[in-house]
Amino acid sequence: MARLPERLRLALSPDHADGAGPDWVVLDLHGGYPTHRTAPLQAMLQRTESFEALADRLDRIGKASWVRGVLVRVGGLTVGLATAHALGALLGRLAGKKRVVGYLPQVSMRSLLVTAALEEVVAPESAEVSVPGFAAEQLYLGSFLGRHGIAFENLRIREYKSALTRFSDDRMDEYNREQLTAYLDSAETGWVREVARTRRLDEARMRAVLDADLTNAAQLLDAGLITRIAYDDEIVTPVDQHWGRALELIRPQLSAKKLTRKADGVAIVPVIGAIVSGRSRGGPPMPFGTGPLAGADTVVAALRKAHRDEHTKAIVLFVDSGGGSALASDLICRAVARSDKPVVAVMGEVAGSGGYYVLAQARHVVASPFTITGSIGVVVGKPVLTQFNERHGLNPELVGREKALFASPARGFSDDERAWAEKMMREVYDRFVDRVARGRRLTAARVDEIGRGRIWSGEDALELGLVDELGDLETGLVVARRLAGLPEDAPVRTVGAGFSLPGTPTFAKDPAAALAALWPFGQERVLTWLDRSVTIR
Repeated sequence: MARLPERLRLALSPDHADGAGPDWVVLDLHGGYPTHRTAPLQAMLQRTESFEALADRLDRIGKASWVRGVLVRVGGLTVGLATAHALGALLGRLAGKKRVVGYLPQVSMRSLLVTAALEEVVAPESAEVSVPGFAAEQLYLGSFLGRHGIAFENLRIREYKSALTRFSDDRMDEYNREQLTAYLDSAETGWVREVARTRRLDEARMRAVLDADLTNAAQLLDAGLITRIAYDDEIVTPVDQHWGRALELIRPQLSAKKLTRKADGVAIVPVIGAIVSGRSRGGPPMPFGTGPLAGADTVVAALRKAHRDEHTKAIVLFVDSGGGSALASDLICRAVARSDKPVVAVMGEVAGSGGYYVLAQARHVVASPFTITGSIGVVVGKPVLTQFNERHGLNPELVGREKALFASPARGFSDDERAWAEKMMREVYDRFVDRVARGRRLTAARVDEIGRGRIWSGEDALELGLVDELGDLETGLVVARRLAGLPEDAPVRTVGAGFSLPGTPTFAKDPAAALAALWPFGQERVLTWLDRSVTIR
């Protein structure tokens, strides 16, 4: 028998005809929505759903002739702002085909962004309300590490490059505070614009809402943020099951892969997680690790496979990465530049540092207004355990050439090593700037001016010429089809999204060995990396 996914239920509208089958769908949006499911076993165990799968499901709902409406219940979302915006775009497209009602038992900045494109947004009388605007928080470990005898070498190009400062410093510096403040201002402006548009509200009034300390559904209704106060069972009546209509929502999924292999279409190549040399794989989990690792070998192989495939006419490079290895980033960037098929880059939550490097020479670049991007800069760093070792009676002995132990945490950089590292970083930075200048048709001086390690919102990046268009993955697919001369419904398939399961780190008694087990970049120490530890609330 057919079984609907747990996030999907069938329901009856209040005016349904006696004996008729269900005519509404109830869709629950909660948790996270990774763009591509890269770890099937983990997704199955955690019952997660990918953004890709959700988009397919909404497309089937939109085509089902018996569906009169969709009730979307939003609660417990853990997505970032760019994903929330993309979810809203999905619902907006569905609302062009069906009646869609958003139901918000928890009213937040994110849930309002997800339902921003809907004409009807409902909340129960007892809804939890929190609409405070946005803020960022980052934990600095410099003092804590220092108390335990651990220092941190932090070399960077340039002043806004803050990837390692939370380890080396005990507080946020003026440059990081400046760039995060600018990002939050841009995010609030984007939020106000998106929510005000469908509600037909003045943007100045919407900004005032953020200072109003709203606490209940009645205030939301007065402010125009919702259109009705009601409970979900006052909108539709869920039914236990209806196998015929359940099959209609599921059956198209069975033949989707066969359809995409023989027709001309678009290949999606994901770059998700920290960028490393070698193959894509699992990494130490966040917040202390990096999460999934996008291996240059895997990504380049996927790009070449798409290039060789006669039925692939365009490529969409989807990037959700704060970068990582400078070497691996350059290898992916070169593969993008060498493609004679149009490559359209689409940014997810983050496409910064190496995550921007890899897409800088794409034909067309799409970002969400909320994407964190830019951060054109370079870092080299390492923990220094000199005092830690002294306190605990550990005595690393040096034999051979001192420079061969450049990366050793047993001691800090010497003057010669620092000069060598800074020369190497400058070469990487100049190469990074050159790649961006060529790809974005800017002068190197201009790229350096807007680079300097600084992050930008997607909205600001558009004004600066770092991206070409604001949108989401669907926007990128539309552009790719157009550039390749494909029809609007040309099929799409994902290439090279698989990740091997993460290994278990081996922690030895030597603290240096423990640190090495958590380092995802192998022997590489020169990074185009944007630390993603900042929490946007």
